[in-house]
Amino acid sequence: MPLLYTIGKLTVAPALRLAFRPTVEGLEHVPETGGAVFAGNHLSVADELFLGTVVPRHLAFWAKSEYFTGAGVKGAFSKFVLTGLGAIPVERAGGRAALSAFDAAIPALKGGDLVVVYPEGTRSPDGKLYRGRTGAARLAISAGVPIIPVGMIGTDKAQPIGARVPRPGTAKITVRFGKPLDFTGRPDDRTSLRQMTDELMSEIQKLTGQEYVARYAPPRAHSDSTGDA
Repeated sequence: MPLLYTIGKLTVAPALRLAFRPTVEGLEHVPETGGAVFAGNHLSVADELFLGTVVPRHLAFWAKSEYFTGAGVKGAFSKFVLTGLGAIPVERAGGRAALSAFDAAIPALKGGDLVVVYPEGTRSPDGKLYRGRTGAARLAISAGVPIIPVGMIGTDKAQPIGARVPRPGTAKITVRFGKPLDFTGRPDDRTSLRQMTDELMSEIQKLTGQEYVARYAPPRAHSDSTGDA
C-alpha cells in the first residue's frame, strides 16, 4: 500500500467514519487477496473518499490526466498527492493515449491490486444512473479478474456539486457491495462487452435503487471526477 494512502487510512478514514458513520453492506464480497475491478455509480467526488474509507485494502482510482500535468504549485501538489495515492491517469482525449490507463491498470490487477472505475464516465448530473461504458468489462476480461459492483447512496447530498468538502449531518451515507461478477471466458468483442456492461449496470442499479437512463451521461465541462476510458 502506498505510503500516502496508508497515512490517509490512519487519519482521514477514521475522521470520516466518526463524522458520517457510513453504513456498509456486503463487505464480505470484497476479496481479501487478489485483483478485482470495483465498478460503481458516481454521484459525487466524495465517492472515492468513502469507498477508500470502508475498504481495508488499497484502491487504485482512475483520475483524469490533467491532475498529473497541472502547472505551478497547485499542479505539482495535485500530482504529488495522486501519485502518492497510487492513482492511475486517464487521458480523456481518446485514441492510443486513452489506452495508457489500461496499460497501467492491467498489470496492477494481475499483481493483485484493486482498481476502481466509474462506468458512467462522469458524475451523474441528476442522481440517476446512466448507461455504462465498457471499460470495466474490458479490464476484467483482459486481467482475468472479477468485477465487484458498488452502490453509493447519499454522497451527492453530503458533498453536492460545487462543495469543496463533505458536510457532516447532511446525509446518511451507505456503501453497498454486490456479489462478484465473473466474466472469465467471455469473448471481448464489442457486442459481448456491451452485454456484460449492461449486466453490470443492472447489478449496480439493484444496489442503489436509482432510476436508470439508457443513454450516456452528458459530460461536464470541468468535471473533477475520475472516469472510465
